[in-house]
Amino acid sequence: MNTAPRSSLFEAQETEPAPMPQSFDAHGVEPIPESSRDSSPRDQWWIWVGANVAPINWVLGALGINLGLTLVETLIVISLGNIVGCGVFGLFNMMGHRTGVNQMVLGRAAFGRRGAIIPGVMQGLLTMGWVGVNTWVVLDLAVALLGKVGIHGGEGLKYVVAAVVMAAQLGLAVFGFYAIRTFERWTVPATVLVMAVMTVLSLTQADLQWTSGTASGTDRVTAVTQLVTAIGIGWGISWVPYSADYSRFVPSRCSGRSVFWATALGMYVPTVWLAALGACLASTGQGGDPSELVIGAFGVMALPVLLLIMHGPVATNILNLYSCSLAALSVGVRAARWKVTLAAGAVATVVLLVFMQSHSFAESFDHWMTSILVWISPWAAVMLTEFFVLRRGRIDVKQLYSDRGPAWRWRALVALAAGIAAAWSWQYGLVPLMQGPIARNMHNTDFSWLSGAVVAGGLHYLLTRQEQRSSRSKRTAAAAD
Repeated sequence: MNTAPRSSLFEAQETEPAPMPQSFDAHGVEPIPESSRDSSPRDQWWIWVGANVAPINWVLGALGINLGLTLVETLIVISLGNIVGCGVFGLFNMMGHRTGVNQMVLGRAAFGRRGAIIPGVMQGLLTMGWVGVNTWVVLDLAVALLGKVGIHGGEGLKYVVAAVVMAAQLGLAVFGFYAIRTFERWTVPATVLVMAVMTVLSLTQADLQWTSGTASGTDRVTAVTQLVTAIGIGWGISWVPYSADYSRFVPSRCSGRSVFWATALGMYVPTVWLAALGACLASTGQGGDPSELVIGAFGVMALPVLLLIMHGPVATNILNLYSCSLAALSVGVRAARWKVTLAAGAVATVVLLVFMQSHSFAESFDHWMTSILVWISPWAAVMLTEFFVLRRGRIDVKQLYSDRGPAWRWRALVALAAGIAAAWSWQYGLVPLMQGPIARNMHNTDFSWLSGAVVAGGLHYLLTRQEQRSSRSKRTAAAAD
């Protein structure tokens, strides 16, 4: 019997000395060698906490109240929904840990070398768009907070703030994973502390309305489904295309279970916490943006709140820029990762400047970006089925990079297309184009994440099994001859 003590949740299982920390990430999309895998599960925890201690979760948390749900109902949906969404996210992180391969290259196992280009292009475009959205959304708040501490400058100040934020996040992303890990490790704990103080101060001054809601009957069901998609199950799933990009740096000596729990909880805790705070503040009936309600509760804490607001987009966008560069390399772009990151940053900067010139266009683009996440749940279902069900968690890493592997796996692409169609048909997005016929005929409910996942994952499994049975029959017939 092995009587050695087990490692704790966020500790590596020490079987050899830990590698020395590195500063510049020169890796592209090749498998990360063991000598370069020096990230602990605790690092992964801080990375994902940092990405989600952001103002956007306050706003999404208030959505349930705005849809007519009570505060109790909203908190239940957010808490339970994220168990599923963050659990799926944790499973995807296990893929990267087991293989040392980034997420879009792992897609070649299911879709083939060329087939995986399709989700890779989608991921690259979305991440560049999110950099512009995430930076734009905090600029007005940042300028307002600077005014509270005596710094004024009007519209010009907004451009200065945008330049500082873009420069910070692009610089970190260019240096790559090791800089991202260090930044999150040292800045997120302080940010969490400020957020904790903000939470206590704001809730002690809020008159919470626990059971006051306007939705009833089918309207309540509709509101629940839309909230689940926005900040419940859908939130964790929206992050899965990024996951293995970071967990691939965790040494193989760390247990898969520790990676799962560190990443799943790193997503779950800040998401539920901030969404619940937004819901609580929205339930007071004071109106306005939940983030502005939080800020209004402080006065002398304007400076730490400003740091929190500024930290949010940087902590999130360094992941967007880094994963964007990996997506580009995965689809065949031939350049050093840091050069691709600079190019992605330049495109994102142009997007941001366009947003700053047109507030209405920025809001429309934000709504459109949120709506087209419909492809992620079908893609995730195909990937989960391929990796954990069909391959039983084992994958030939060399074949992912081999020219001899299949260029197209049509069964996976057909399943993905069918899943996207099913998801769109039951999606009630923020733009009319992304409001499917089933959603409209079912009282504007939104089960896009479920319909897309069931159709794509189920069809991929059935088509693969059928292909395997056909291959066995042909081999048996050939042997008989």
